[in-house]
Amino acid sequence: MVALVSTVAYLGLEARSVEVQCQVAPGMPRFAIVGLPDKAVGESRERVQSALAAMGLALPPKRITINLSPADLPKEGSHYDLPIALALLAAMGVTDAEQLADFIAVGELALDGRIVASPGVLLAAIHASEEEMGLICPAAQGTEARWASDVPLCAAPDLVSLLNHLKGTSRLPDPEPGEVAEPDHGPDLKSVKGQETAKRALEIAAAGGHNLLMIGPPGAGKSLLASCLPGILPQLTSAEALETSMVASVAGTLEGGRISRNRPFRAPHHSASMAALVGGGLKVKPGEVSLAHLGVLFLDELPEFQRTVLDSLRQPLETGKVDVARANAHVSFPARVQLVAAMNPCRCGHLGDAALACSRAPRCAADYQSKVSGPMLDRIDLHVEVNAVSAADLSLPPAAEGSAQVAARVAQARTHQTARGIRSNAELDGDKLEQYATPDEAGRKLLMQAADAMRLSARSYTRILRVARTIADLAGSKGVTRIHVAEALSYRRQAPRA
Repeated sequence: MVALVSTVAYLGLEARSVEVQCQVAPGMPRFAIVGLPDKAVGESRERVQSALAAMGLALPPKRITINLSPADLPKEGSHYDLPIALALLAAMGVTDAEQLADFIAVGELALDGRIVASPGVLLAAIHASEEEMGLICPAAQGTEARWASDVPLCAAPDLVSLLNHLKGTSRLPDPEPGEVAEPDHGPDLKSVKGQETAKRALEIAAAGGHNLLMIGPPGAGKSLLASCLPGILPQLTSAEALETSMVASVAGTLEGGRISRNRPFRAPHHSASMAALVGGGLKVKPGEVSLAHLGVLFLDELPEFQRTVLDSLRQPLETGKVDVARANAHVSFPARVQLVAAMNPCRCGHLGDAALACSRAPRCAADYQSKVSGPMLDRIDLHVEVNAVSAADLSLPPAAEGSAQVAARVAQARTHQTARGIRSNAELDGDKLEQYATPDEAGRKLLMQAADAMRLSARSYTRILRVARTIADLAGSKGVTRIHVAEALSYRRQAPRA
């Protein structure tokens, strides 16, 4: 007899259908799993055998073969435990195979028969909804799965409860959608003393989704300014929150099915590897740039990152996605992030201060900043100097304007961009760039002169137009004028030359 149970394989944010086929046939006793399983899937037979033993069931003394079809698709992860166990139980006649035909099953088994959480349940639920099927998943992830849609859902704590539910002797409770996390805006801009220019650049970056680089000595407040950015960004829409939750689900970081409207804020250490930052590894997982999708990726001490690691971000910053190519798989993850970076002007950090600067100044600045490649700097829209804060500034009372007031202006500017059919001005391109960001005659002349003098690349030219459009939006101006172009140009910076 052959029993069939449906499950899924995860490739990036895509769930592909997999059929678990179980055959119990006469022959020498053995338990084999075929169909390109990885080590975790291969070890499933031990977990399944122990879980059935905990229920008081022994495997029949026959040849048991599990085939995961399609056989040429790599199978990774522990979520195959439950569908393998159900297919085996159906082949043994313990449960009805026809009842399982309308369900997709995912979940890891404990040795005592409990069904424990596994990454990717939200993707499996969305796939089940698209296929018009139900979903069998761990009870701990029922709230996560319920966010997908009103698909028939069996969220079981253990195998015994699941079998009783399928037989109709008892009924599993229908899970409710997970909670929406409370807003967490981080520090308020009122806590930043001085730094008016940096605050203005932060507001422009938030209003248009632009990349930002802050350069200044240690202790000037660069990290504090970056941590204030989530508090002035608009909250995620329902569709965007589902997008970010799908990434978190695949990474296994979606706790308790809790959906958040807060934009992600990721701040990896400068020792992070390329796989940690852009994704990959032995089992391909999303990296920090994907975990920050639709949010902020903050890179502190920018030149301290390995140059190859930093340059691996160049494509994601331009395309909004990461393509991880492996010999047996090609996986794509979304990576539409807002990059915020901070760095010291030189290794000692005190360039320009004669009392504290090292003996190699100013040559050390060129050497230190050259660790960040020109193409990488070219992808950053706003470059702002963050000067040291004096004792007089620190003694001042908190600023009258905080994150709430700035967030209101940012939200108003974003409404103009939404009306153009884009999420932010950072996405302006092609015809829409020509239509909405073309400056007036005076602004065009200024931009042409600056392009020649500063030797701007085509990318820099385009990014200046986007920033100028954002500045105009904050000012409530329908068109882009000379003053908007001038301010946008003031945030472009040429790399120091040796």
